[in-house]
Amino acid sequence: VQLQASGGGEVQAGGSLRLSCAASVFAGSRYTVAWFRQAPGKERDFVAAAFRWSSSTHYADSVKGRFTISRDRAKNTVYLEMNSLAPDDTAVYYCAADNGGRMILSSVRNPSLYSYWGQGTQVTVSS
Repeated sequence: VQLQASGGGEVQAGGSLRLSCAASVFAGSRYTVAWFRQAPGKERDFVAAAFRWSSSTHYADSVKGRFTISRDRAKNTVYLEMNSLAPDDTAVYYCAADNGGRMILSSVRNPSLYSYWGQGTQVTVSS
């Protein structure tokens, strides 16, 4: 399974970006797909997830109300719409996927549980 992440770039504070994560296996809903981010010198942090077999989503408190994760099965793509961006959102963003049944609300934030990862895309927000 190969994940292809794209859409990063540089924006000013208050701006918006849409990240994309494409994979042929996303045509169905067998995979829980998540976005993580990692700033320089920091750990990889959970951002958002879309649960498999469900329309349910989950967000980190820091992005709730600003970011939206969604699926487009026809395009085999999962998106992360990011609005009201702030300098603290600057990081490399990674998409991750897993088709196991272990993803529940308490575990979806754990990066070690994801089997597949995209290559990362840089998001830089200037003040």
